[in-house]
Amino acid sequence: MRTPGDAAVSADAARAPGNAGDVEKLGKALSAEHAAVFAYGLIGARTTGALRARVTTAFDAHRARRDQLRTLLTSRGARPAEPAASYALPLIPSTASQAITLAVQVETGVTAAYLELAAAQDLSLRKYAALAMQESTGRSYALQPKITTAFPGMPGGT
Repeated sequence: MRTPGDAAVSADAARAPGNAGDVEKLGKALSAEHAAVFAYGLIGARTTGALRARVTTAFDAHRARRDQLRTLLTSRGARPAEPAASYALPLIPSTASQAITLAVQVETGVTAAYLELAAAQDLSLRKYAALAMQESTGRSYALQPKITTAFPGMPGGT
């Protein structure tokens, strides 16, 4: 069974020549994954139980994507950016609720980076980005509380 983030980099994607626009988009996705790995490391250190297990799975998925992006960049003749020593986070979680809030924000940011990659000229990168967005969106929704209304965001009926 496949788990989020373990999709192998296709041979076509790994051997593709380096289109400058695609390489830039790959770099932005890599930067988002570096930040996600940092944030999930912090979140994991501040959670316990079932939440920590879900956070650990997300952490592993982001590390796998980060490594795949490094491979994609290297195969295109680019030098992958190294992670920063630290990242500014919108909050430092001290409760499970805050940890979930931060994780959802991280996944939203990662999805945005892959949305840009989905506009790559290389079809294999567009497919890769679409799968990555699907995974990050799925993680985001899995962490949020259950939706209890038929139409979330709509005013309630009388």
